[in-house]
Amino acid sequence: MNRGAGGKLGGVAGIAALLGLWWLAAALNVAGGTIPSPGEVVHAMYTDGWELYGPNFRITAQGALQGFLWGNALAIALAVLVILVPPIEMLATQLAILSYCTPLLALGPIIVVVFGDRTPTVFLAAMYCFFTTMVGTVSGLRAADPTSLDLVRAYGGGRWEQLRRVRLIAALPNTLAALKIAAPSAVLGAIIGEYLGGVDSGIGVALTAAQNAYNVPRTWGMALAAALLAGAGYAVVAVIARLAAPWTRTEAQ
Repeated sequence: MNRGAGGKLGGVAGIAALLGLWWLAAALNVAGGTIPSPGEVVHAMYTDGWELYGPNFRITAQGALQGFLWGNALAIALAVLVILVPPIEMLATQLAILSYCTPLLALGPIIVVVFGDRTPTVFLAAMYCFFTTMVGTVSGLRAADPTSLDLVRAYGGGRWEQLRRVRLIAALPNTLAALKIAAPSAVLGAIIGEYLGGVDSGIGVALTAAQNAYNVPRTWGMALAAALLAGAGYAVVAVIARLAAPWTRTEAQ
C-alpha cells in the first residue's frame, strides 16, 4: 500500500473513531446532556436548512477570505522586505510576534467601537494569518541554494536579482505550507470577530444566538459548519499548492 492510500485510510479511521467517541459521550450523558448525538446535530442542521446556514456561511467566508488576502499579502511583503533590507529584521520580527501574542479577544471590542461594521472580522482574520505566513516565507526565502545565489552574484546581480531569480522559487514550498495553515486560521479570526458583536450575520452571530437560546443541537451544528468552512479553506489552498509547486508533492511509496 502506498503512502497516499495509507494516509486516506488513516483519515477515514480517525473520523470514524471521533464519531464513535462523540456518540458514546452523548449516550453516556457526559457534561450534563450538553453533548447531543451526531444524529441529533445532523437532524437539526437539516431542519434549519440552507435558509439559516447559507447566508451565515457566505458572510463568514467572505470576511475570512478578505482577511486571508490582506494578512498574507502584508506578511509576504514584509518577509520580502526583510530579505532586501536586513537591518529591519529585528523590527519586523517583533511586529510579527506582537501580532501573534496580542490577546485578540481584548483587542476586538476596541476595533468594534472604533471601526464598526465588518472591519473587526476582516482585521482579526488577517491578524490570525500574519505571523505564520511571515515566518514561513522568511524561512523559505533563506532556504535558497547558496550556489545559485553565488552564481547570480557572480554575474553582477544584487539582492533584488537574487530574490527574483532564486529566492522566490525556493520559498514557494514553505510559503504555500504556511498559507495552508493560515486558511483555517482566517476562518477562526473571522468567527471570533463576529462573536464579539457589531455585526448582524455570520456563523459567529448565529452561534451566539443559538447559545443564548440554549439550542444545543444548533450550537453544535454551527460549530460543525465552522469546522467544515475551515477544512474547505485548507483543502482549496492545498489544491492550489499542488498546482503551483507540483515538485513538492510526496512521491508514492
